[in-house]
Amino acid sequence: MDSFLLQASIYLLAAIVAVPVAKRLGLGSVLGYLIAGIVIGPLTGLVGSETRDLQHFAEFGVVMMLFLVGLELEPRALWDMRNRLIGLGGLQIGLTTAAITTGAIFFGLGWETALAIGLTFSLSSTAIVLQTLNEKGLMTTPGGRNAFSVLLSQDIAVIPMLALIPLLAVQGLNGTGDEGAGHGADGAAMSLVEGLPGWGATLVTIAAIATVILGGIYATRPLFRYIHSAHLRELYTAVALLIVVGIAGLMILVGLSPALGTFLAGVVLANSEFRHELEADIEPFKGLLLGLFFITVGASINFDRLFGDFPNVFGLTLAVMATKGVILLGLAQVFKIRGRDRWLFTLSLAQAGEFGFVLLSFTVQQNVIPEELSETLLLVVALSMLLTPLLFIAYDQLSTRLGDEREPLEPDQISPGGNTIIAGIGRFGQIPNRLLLGSGFSTTVLDHDLETVNLLRAFGAKAYFGDPTRPDLLHAAGLSEAKVLIVALDDPEAVLKLVRYARRERPDLHIVARAHDRNAVYRLYRAGANDIVRETFDASLRAGRYALEALGLSEYEAAEQEKAFYKLDRRSVRELAEVWDPDTPDDKNPALVKRARELNEEFTIELTELLARKSRHNDPEETASDGP
Repeated sequence: MDSFLLQASIYLLAAIVAVPVAKRLGLGSVLGYLIAGIVIGPLTGLVGSETRDLQHFAEFGVVMMLFLVGLELEPRALWDMRNRLIGLGGLQIGLTTAAITTGAIFFGLGWETALAIGLTFSLSSTAIVLQTLNEKGLMTTPGGRNAFSVLLSQDIAVIPMLALIPLLAVQGLNGTGDEGAGHGADGAAMSLVEGLPGWGATLVTIAAIATVILGGIYATRPLFRYIHSAHLRELYTAVALLIVVGIAGLMILVGLSPALGTFLAGVVLANSEFRHELEADIEPFKGLLLGLFFITVGASINFDRLFGDFPNVFGLTLAVMATKGVILLGLAQVFKIRGRDRWLFTLSLAQAGEFGFVLLSFTVQQNVIPEELSETLLLVVALSMLLTPLLFIAYDQLSTRLGDEREPLEPDQISPGGNTIIAGIGRFGQIPNRLLLGSGFSTTVLDHDLETVNLLRAFGAKAYFGDPTRPDLLHAAGLSEAKVLIVALDDPEAVLKLVRYARRERPDLHIVARAHDRNAVYRLYRAGANDIVRETFDASLRAGRYALEALGLSEYEAAEQEKAFYKLDRRSVRELAEVWDPDTPDDKNPALVKRARELNEEFTIELTELLARKSRHNDPEETASDGP
C-alpha cells in the first residue's frame, strides 16, 4: 500500500508540475503529460516496470472519452456521417495498410508480418487527437469533423483486425506463444464466444449490441429514477461509472472493442434527459485517466534502445508519418477538404495510435511479428505519438500564414412570402421570430450560420442560409414587398450597413434594428431605423422595476415608472442623436454634454412628479378631499 501511494503521488505531482508549464508555453496539455512521463520514467527512474500494466488501466480513459463523444452525437448525425465513415475512413485505412505493407515487404519481411505492421500503423491516436481538438476548439471545424470520422472508422476496424491477425501466424516465430500471453489467455477464459461456431458467436455478438441499445432506451430512465429516490449525489456518479464499465466489459466478453461499445451507448443516450448528468459525472474520470495514459506513454519509452538505434527508429517514425501524411493529403484533396482544414486533417492523423500497443502485443502472442522487431515498432508508435503535439503547433503556425481556401457555401434559393424579414436569428433574433409566428404572422429568416438555419427548418420555420447584407439575397427574400425588417445581426457594422441599404431602397419600410450600445443607437437613428433596441436595455429596465418594488413601490407604481422612464429615455436618445458627432468623443462634445445634463435634470423632475401624482391618486384621503 505504501508503495502504491508513493507511485500515485509521483504521477499526480508530475502532472501538476508539467501540464501548467506546457499550457503556458503554448504546447498543450498532451505534450505536458508526455514530458511528465519522460521525466519520471526514463530520465529519473522514479517509476519503472509497473508503467505498462498501468497503461492498460489508463487506456480506459479512451473508452470514457468515446462515450462522451457519443453523447454529443444524435443517431441522425451518425447516419449523416456514413459517407465519411465508409469512404474517407475506409480509404485511409486501406491505402495506409497497402503502402506500409508494401514498404515492409520491400525491406525483406514476410507478407504476413508486413500486413500486420501495415494494419497496426494504419491506426491513429484517438486519445491525443480528440483531446487536442477539443482543447483547441477545433472539433467543430470541417477538418476536425473529418478527422473524427476517420478515427471512428479506425476504432471500428480494430474488430476485424483482431480477427484477421491470428490467421497470419508464422509457425515457430516466437516459440509456442505461451509466454507473455497472460492478457490474451485471461480474455479467452472470460469470453462468451470462445468455442462457439461462427453463427453462434454472431448471434451472441448481436445480442450484446442489442442489449446495449435497448438498455439505453428503456432501462436508463427507471434506473435513474430509482437512484434519485436515495437523494445521494455519489450514487449518480456510481451509476454513470457502472454504465461505462459494464458496457466496456460486455464488449470485451464478446470480442468487440470496448471503446466502440461505449461510443454506441453514448449515441443511444444522446437524446436522453440524463445526458448532461452523465457528462458531468464521467468527465473528471475521463480527464484523469487520459492524462495518466499520456504519462505512461512517455514513461514507457525505452531511451536506451532508442538512442542505441536512433537513426533507424527515428527514420522509421518519420517514414510512417510521412507515408500517412501523403495519403491523408491526397484524400483531403479528393474529398474537397480545403485550406486550413486540409492541413488540420493531415497533420492531426499522421501518427500511430494507442491501439498500436495492443495490436503489437497481440501479434507477438500470435507469432505474427518477431519479439525483437516488435520492441522497435513499439518505440516508433510511442515516438510518433510524442511528435503529434508538435504537429498541432506546426498547424497553428501554418494557419496564421495561410488564407482560408474553403469555398463559401452557396446561399439557398429563397421563396419569399413572409410580411416580415428577420436578418439574423441568434439569441436576439429568435425571440421576435417566435413572437410573430405565435401571433399568426409569417416571417422569412436569413442567417449565415448553416447549423442554426437547419435547426430552425427542423422546427418548421421558413429559414434560409445566406449573408443578410447581400442586396440580391434581401430582394430575393421579398424586400420590395415586406412590411417590416428586423435587423438582429451580431456585428454592429453589418447592422448599420443593412439599415442604410434597406432605408435607401424602401423609404416606407418599418425597420427595427438591434443596437450594441448608445453610440450605435445614434448611428442607426441617422441611418433611418424606426425602432432601435439596445441589447440589454429592456432587461436592465425590468431589473430596475423589480428594485423599485423591493424598495416599497406597489407593482402598479413601479410599472408606471418603468413606462415613463422608457418614454423619456427614448425621447432623450432622439434629441442627443441630433447633437452627437461620430468624430468627436462624447466627453469632448460640449453640446452633447450640456444637453445630456439638462435631460438628466428633466428626467428626475418628471419621474418625481409622476410618482407624486400616482401616490395622490391612490391615497384614499387625498381622493376624498377632491370634491366635485
